[in-house]
Formats: sequence, C-alpha cells, structure tokens
Amino acid sequence: MRETLIAGNWKLNGSNQSITELVGAIISGAKTVNCKVAVCAPYIYVPLVSKLVDDSLSLGAQDVSEHDSGAYTGEISAAMLADFKCSYGLVGHSERRSYHQETDEQVANKFNALKQAGITPVLCVGETLEERDAGITQSVVNRQILAVIDKYGIESLSGAVVAYEPVWAIGTGRTASPEQAQSVHADIRTLLAKDDNEIAEKTQILYGGSMNPQNAASLLAMPDIDGGLIGGASLKAGDFLAICQAA
Repeated sequence: MRETLIAGNWKLNGSNQSITELVGAIISGAKTVNCKVAVCAPYIYVPLVSKLVDDSLSLGAQDVSEHDSGAYTGEISAAMLADFKCSYGLVGHSERRSYHQETDEQVANKFNALKQAGITPVLCVGETLEERDAGITQSVVNRQILAVIDKYGIESLSGAVVAYEPVWAIGTGRTASPEQAQSVHADIRTLLAKDDNEIAEKTQILYGGSMNPQNAASLLAMPDIDGGLIGGASLKAGDFLAICQAA
C-alpha cells in the first residue's frame, strides 16, 4: 500500500516571520493527519525550516544543482541540502523548465544528484495546454520520465516520487478532472511497469495542478493518485491542512 504524500511548494514566497508562523501551524495540525507531509522552502529559508520541523513534517528544496561542487555561482548542491536535513527535492518543475529553459537532460542530472545525496527526488512532469490540445500529453510525459530512466536506469526511480503537473492547471484556477488526472497517472505507472513492475507499484505519483480543499478528496480518491504537490494552498495553513485531512 502506497503512503499518501502531501507536499507544499512555497515558490517565491515567505519571510522569517510568516514562515515561522506557517510551519508552527502546519506542525500543530499535521500531528493528527494520516499521511506524509512535507514543505519545499525557498533556498534561503531552508536553514530556518530545518530547525523548525519535527517528525510530523519533512523539509524539501525547490531545486538543486546538477553539479556536486565547483565554479557555479549561485548554485546549491545536493550535499549542501543534505547538511540541512532536506528529505525531498523538486526537479523539473514546469516553472524551471519554462522560465529557465531546463532541459530533460539537466533535470535527469539533478534527479541523480539528489539520489546520490540520499534525498528523495520529486520528478515533476507535465504538458502545456497546447500539447494537451494536440493530443500528445502521454508522449510529453513519457519523454520527461524516460530522460531519467534512459540515463540512470529504472532502479533510479526506486524510492523516488513523480509529480504530474499539467502546466495549464498551475496557478490558473483550472484543474484537471479526477478522471483526466487519473488517466495520466495510470499511464505513468504503466510506463514504469514496462521496466519494473515492483517499482511501478511502489512509486508515489502526486498530482500537482491547483489541488485545493474543495477538490482534494475527489482527486485523492483516484487509485493512482498518491498525494499532491500543492502550490498556493500550501501558503495558508488551514487550506493545506484541509488537503492533508482529505488524504
């Protein structure tokens, strides 16, 4: 049985005061939920959140360098994140792919960097509205996942997390229907099963397209949706905890 994971992605938001208050409220509520809970903080607040979290809340990073060390000004390595007890790291988020032109190969390398440091990668995949309308959702998602498998092997997915985030549903208020999301999640699991059925069955696949307290229960009821990657709703403790309760 796969454990449900609800992970918040705060993106470019927060301050010392607001994050301290938010983490405190989440921890208070997370003790009563029956799922794994994590928050992905901006780099500069990783040390702060690292001191605040406890066994009920895990810490994640929003990105990582593909490099271990060297002359890469502004980059943060996986080993550095491990120093602050990061349990999760996002790679390939649609905003990184779009705004920073990250390639599938770069995302695969970042995925591997996290694995080597003992941090669970959360591989973000998903299609744009134009790609969905063109009927190529599955081929786009498959390409993004196979970039990791082809370079590092199916074994690299063991213990990792995949997050399906339809780009057209992020921050737009639009959400894939439970049936639409389930269809893509099932396709992802089928793709993994072609190489290793056990890894396919154990891999957590999160939904990351504007999940909120109103639609969380119906999305999480789908057999291949194992949790959520939550954006805006993760900035409000009440909304985030309501999603956790739905799980």
